[in-house]
Amino acid sequence: MPSKQLNVISHCEKSPWFSCTWNEDAVYGEYAGRLVLLSLGNDTATEYWTLRKAVGLFDVPERPLEIRGRDAVRFLNRMFTRPVDTLQVGRGRYALLCHQGGGMVCDGILFKLADDRFWYVHADNDVYLWLVAHAHDFAVEIHDPRSWVLQVQGPKSLDVLANACDGGAPTEFRYFDAFQGHMGGQPVLVSRTGWTAELGFEVYNMAPDVDGPALWHHLLAAGADYGIRGCSQLSMNIRRIEAGILNYPTDMDWSTTPYDMGLGMFVDLEAGDFIGRDALSSASTESRFTGFKCEPAQIRFGSALISGSSAVGRVTAYEISPYLECGVGFARFDTPGGMRATGLVIADRDGRECPVELVDLPFYDAAKNIPRGLKPIDGALW
Repeated sequence: MPSKQLNVISHCEKSPWFSCTWNEDAVYGEYAGRLVLLSLGNDTATEYWTLRKAVGLFDVPERPLEIRGRDAVRFLNRMFTRPVDTLQVGRGRYALLCHQGGGMVCDGILFKLADDRFWYVHADNDVYLWLVAHAHDFAVEIHDPRSWVLQVQGPKSLDVLANACDGGAPTEFRYFDAFQGHMGGQPVLVSRTGWTAELGFEVYNMAPDVDGPALWHHLLAAGADYGIRGCSQLSMNIRRIEAGILNYPTDMDWSTTPYDMGLGMFVDLEAGDFIGRDALSSASTESRFTGFKCEPAQIRFGSALISGSSAVGRVTAYEISPYLECGVGFARFDTPGGMRATGLVIADRDGRECPVELVDLPFYDAAKNIPRGLKPIDGALW
């Protein structure tokens, strides 16, 4: 194995189910200080179709933090760009953190587990230090519950859930619902969420001494009749691009506002004095981020988008979609005006110029009917 891989594996935190996925062909990276399984060494297109037509089991590295205490709601209202007062126990919502300049600190899903207890499952940044640094005037406790997550995604995923839950799944389990239960005798938090925009759920261990291999094999057994198989980040990445799901910090970062990224619907300037509100009140609300299509090609992350002889933006994500049979990606422009440039091309790995077509995100299923278990209204694969 290359030394770089060994270094990543040796210094990153490994998931409780690492032993279930490890093989000599696997490829790993680092995310939020944790080991992320990029590839199992299998055919990525095969894994993609498992996700789209059956059900995939994914070991993913997102890190939850717990915020609890009598001032939890007041504190989170100060931290996030829209209020949490209306969030009900047993529900989650997409939530953004911004700094005083209006740029994005991180994104994630906020779950309300009790009136004074929340979990924030965040992307790749040191959110713990950010929250602690702003908590001094609030009666809250912030800690890492040492929880890891598995994603079970695909059209047959809720059949797997019914088999996996001790005593059966809840009779009503809506998109972005969450409940605490047991799987194979182990305490878990289950949420109707995922990073694929397919029908699916996520499983978080609620005890730090989780028997990872037992939970992994319990889920595989629950999905044995539905074609479940372990899959990796590369196949998931294709689907999240098709779905217009962004990744921090590759698509967005400290320098981008929510408006830059087309996320203005998650900012409520009337919500109160959240961090970054003043800057966002005077910021441009024009987006400078969009999707693009091109012929199937090998394009590098960070490649420039060229109009004439000028670079007007760069590629933040790219894959070849087996379903759309073309290259699909995200483009972040230097200015909103760059999105109106003509004759856009990107150079592939061989230096050949590939014309690109800008596409509104997501590439299909704009109403998010698929993860809700509804038939797409735009003729997408069902």
